[in-house]
Amino acid sequence: MSTAALEPAPDTADVPELVVGFDLDMTLIDSRPGIQAVWDLLSAETGVPIDSDLVVSRLGPPLTWEMANWFPPEQVDAMVTRYREHYPAHAISGSLPLPGVAEALATIRALRGRTMVVSAKYTPSVRLHLEHLGLDVDEPVGDLHGAEKGTALREHHATVYVGDHTADIDGAHAAGAVAVSVATGPFTADELRAYGADVVLNDLTEFPAWLEGYVLEQRLEALMRRLSSYDKMVVAFSGGADSAFLLAAAARAIGPANVIAATAVSPSLPAAELEPAARFADSLGVRHVSPHTHEMDREGYQANSGARCYFCKAELIETLQPIADEFGITAIATGTNADDAIAGFRPGIRAAFERGALTPLRDARLTKDEIRTASRSWGLETSDKPAAACLSSRIAYGIRITPNLLARVDRAEQTVRAKLASYGVENVRVRDLGENASIEIDAALLDRVDHQELVDAVVAEGFTTAQVDPRGFRSGSMNERLPEPEKYRNL
Repeated sequence: MSTAALEPAPDTADVPELVVGFDLDMTLIDSRPGIQAVWDLLSAETGVPIDSDLVVSRLGPPLTWEMANWFPPEQVDAMVTRYREHYPAHAISGSLPLPGVAEALATIRALRGRTMVVSAKYTPSVRLHLEHLGLDVDEPVGDLHGAEKGTALREHHATVYVGDHTADIDGAHAAGAVAVSVATGPFTADELRAYGADVVLNDLTEFPAWLEGYVLEQRLEALMRRLSSYDKMVVAFSGGADSAFLLAAAARAIGPANVIAATAVSPSLPAAELEPAARFADSLGVRHVSPHTHEMDREGYQANSGARCYFCKAELIETLQPIADEFGITAIATGTNADDAIAGFRPGIRAAFERGALTPLRDARLTKDEIRTASRSWGLETSDKPAAACLSSRIAYGIRITPNLLARVDRAEQTVRAKLASYGVENVRVRDLGENASIEIDAALLDRVDHQELVDAVVAEGFTTAQVDPRGFRSGSMNERLPEPEKYRNL
């Protein structure tokens, strides 16, 4: 198998990528002190009286417009040049981020979105402000005002534009983007609303909650549209939060009688997962089947290279296909989400894609956090269920996988979880490093529990030695133990 065959499946998203644009002055930063200092310097240098308080009270339009209020037309270009010469030394350090800026940008990142700034300010000055304040913006664009901003917003496929000025509303609407206004500039909330803003916020501190709600609504609508386009569906249901949410969504979209939940039974499935999965499907009124998969019969799986998940997912989809055929179903869907698609090396995604499996959660760009949020709003018991990768993910790369090794890990994890039940433990992993085991538990519990008791319990299940990892639980931590990860990944 070539490395190319193991790359992630192509993007098939049903909703556009989240791209949020921001104005700069009085939207992201309070640049008034620095701008006022430059105007005062220009006034002193030229002897022209300039009311810098008035200037900074009406930031937004291009610099040439404001300069024309103080200098004759033939001097405007020269004064603009002089202003820009003074700007780096006198305006940058005096500007401050407005409340909520860091949180707003972080929220966009968490939603797997991109950011841009579109400002009437000189582009090099835009970059200087962003760099000075350490604001992580993907694309800074300057020298555009009003509806002209729509050009850059359209070019970068922005879906939301945030500004403090009525001209920013014009820019958003020119691009077909949602116009979000913050009342931190020269206009009041009522004035912005009356002008035509789609959303009006007091300031950016309110933006994260609004954006999360807006984006989740858009993505859920896209999910339900996609699911409703199928008459029937088989959901590969592991019992985890993602596939449980997909199962519930499919039942809502096309009716529980048209959905089959298929939980694969094999040595790699933790024994404690099957009964709750069946109970959850029953609570939705969905038919539950539990076919046996035989990934252990595949040499590529047993060899446990970086390509292991390819063979596991191939076995799963090929096992579910006859079930789908039996019921006249053409759609088989997995619980792959948007985070999975960018989480690095995921050969299983490619294997499922090659076999025609659908990824409705990924196609709706739903992240793990969004799936949990939506699950809570729907009252699903799986909303806060800890991640539970297959047992084979606990075996160090290069160690040949056998049913006995998987059973040993399963027993050890169940024992550790039972001993920590009174602590409210969420995540437990026993990593098989050969005859040695590494025990990972929630970092918050490391100083509260008896490490030796856990070590003794794991050794009692068949390991020669064991130790508690002082860094706590980390998803995918087995990759950290590979001195030459490419040796296992590029096969």
